[in-house]
Amino acid sequence: MNEFELNELSRNKIISDEQRRIIEDFEAKKSFSLRQEIKSMLYLGVLLLNIGLGRIIYENIHTIGHHVIITGIAVLTIFCFWYSFKNRKPFSLQEIKNDSPFTDYILLLGCLTFLVLEGYLQYQYNIFGQRYGLATIIPTIIFFPAAYYFDHRGVLSLGITTFASWLGVTVSPIYLLQNGLGQNNLIYAGLVFGILLCAAAYFTENQNFKKHFNFTYLNFAANILFISSLTGLIVIKNYFVFFLLIIVLVVLFIKYAIDKQSFYFLTISMIYGYWALSYLVLQIEFFQSMFILYYFIITSIVLIVFFIKFKKRLDVKKVTVNQI
Repeated sequence: MNEFELNELSRNKIISDEQRRIIEDFEAKKSFSLRQEIKSMLYLGVLLLNIGLGRIIYENIHTIGHHVIITGIAVLTIFCFWYSFKNRKPFSLQEIKNDSPFTDYILLLGCLTFLVLEGYLQYQYNIFGQRYGLATIIPTIIFFPAAYYFDHRGVLSLGITTFASWLGVTVSPIYLLQNGLGQNNLIYAGLVFGILLCAAAYFTENQNFKKHFNFTYLNFAANILFISSLTGLIVIKNYFVFFLLIIVLVVLFIKYAIDKQSFYFLTISMIYGYWALSYLVLQIEFFQSMFILYYFIITSIVLIVFFIKFKKRLDVKKVTVNQI
């Protein structure tokens, strides 16, 4: 907790001077955890290892031989899954805390090397032929059970991504905007997929079944729904339907952000809503003049003030709950 937050709490009479002194003393003497730094280094290490393997294969493909490369990747993949299975904790519907962070990242490495193996086999031997849907549904079938069994949100994200690929949807905004324009089926598939992810989030939250997966599902759902709606607004040009849909999404996710005290969902809701509103404003000839400059200045100021006020409210509520 920083000095600004303490000043706000004191000024609003939420904490007494004695409580402030205790908090300041605690903040000054508390231990510093390296857990996040170590986890970040492990995650970076997994990515660099996969990049390094790809580089070695690319530079020595004719020297090493395809069979040796395939065998090496397969052995590494099998080892990662075996190690994760051997060091797993008993399955639980609640969040599982592993004693060692290495287990999580070895499982993630195994999933990534499996994708490398599958892609290499398809590229070199064309084992799936033109059945690209089969190539994407196989890792989906593996990743989703693995995510729940080993309680791994990173693997769950991989499963959602491969499932989106199977549906013909790419969650990347750049891909959708560059390649999805004019392809209405991708827009509607994205909306359906986003609704499915919202349903999965609702199930995990209300049935208390891996409740901590809720954020991962909603994160993908929110971005896919907003991107699909914005693309529909621009491409299909059914302004009433898609702008109304965006308004509904903004209201729902802002309500969720307030209920859960999530500044992240508030931010993306406001940004996507602002993009949609700005696009419609730019379609009006009256604003395509000097007035457009005033529009962006005024709306930018309103957004900044809104975010600052909500951030203060969010911080105060978090501290109040913790104090109780």
